[in-house]
Amino acid sequence: MRIARFTTGEDPSFGIVQEKDGTDYVYGITGDPLYTEIRPSGKRYPLEDVRLLSPVIPRSKVVCVGKNYAAHAEEMGTEVPAQALYFLKPNTAVIGPEDPIVLPSYSTEVSLEAELAVVIQRMAKDIDPEQVADVVLGYTCGNDLTARDSQRAESQWFRAKTFDTSCPLGPWIETDVDPAALAIGSTVDGDLAQQGTTADMLRGVPELVSEISRVTTLLPGDVVMTGTPAGVRPVAEGSVIDVTIEGIGTLTNPVVRR
Repeated sequence: MRIARFTTGEDPSFGIVQEKDGTDYVYGITGDPLYTEIRPSGKRYPLEDVRLLSPVIPRSKVVCVGKNYAAHAEEMGTEVPAQALYFLKPNTAVIGPEDPIVLPSYSTEVSLEAELAVVIQRMAKDIDPEQVADVVLGYTCGNDLTARDSQRAESQWFRAKTFDTSCPLGPWIETDVDPAALAIGSTVDGDLAQQGTTADMLRGVPELVSEISRVTTLLPGDVVMTGTPAGVRPVAEGSVIDVTIEGIGTLTNPVVRR
C-alpha cells in the first residue's frame, strides 16, 4: 500500500495511491495512518492533479546513520566506524517531492545522499531486531543533503547536516516492501550518480532501529535514514536530483540558491 500526503489547494490530506485502468489515482482517506484508524473518504483524484507533500513531518526527530555502506566510507577517505555513527536532523529540514532544495549561503559544496528512509509508526524503546517490523509503518525515499565544506571544517555536523530543506522525503510511504535488498540510486539532471543496493548496508534496518531504540525512544512519525551508497557528488544551483528506490518510487527535487 502506498500512503501519500497531498493537497489539492486545501489543507493537507492522506490518501492511498493506486492504479486503475492505466491511470494513477489518489484515493482519499480520513484519519492519520500514524495515530488513528483510517477510512475511505469517497474522494478520488488523478495523481497528476494533486501536489504530493512530504509523506510524513516528524513531530520529534529524523535519526540518520553515517557510513553504513563500506564503499561510501572508502570514497570519503575514512574507515568503517566500529559502532554505528548516528546524528539528527530537525523536522525543519524535511521537504516533499518537487520542493526546492535551497543551498545554504555558507556552503559552496553541497552533496546529495540517496537513502532508504524508515517511517516509525509505534513508540519503540529497547526493542529487539525481531520486533522492529511491528513498529514500522513503511519506507520512503530520502536525500540526506550535506554541506561537505562545513562537514570537513567542524567536528560537529550541525551546519553540514541540519540546514532547512536538507532532508527531502517522498514520494509516498510504501508499506509492502522488504528493505533487505532494494536497488537504490540517484541521478543529477538525468546523469547517474549513485547505484547500489540496500543489501550492502553494514547494518540492516532491524539492527539499526533496534540499536537506535536503545539510545533514544522512537516516536510515531520519527524517521530513520539508513545511510547512502557510494557515488555521492556535489550538486549545483539549477540542477534536478532524482532518488529512486526499487519497489518504492522516485523522489525528485530541484536545487536553487537564494
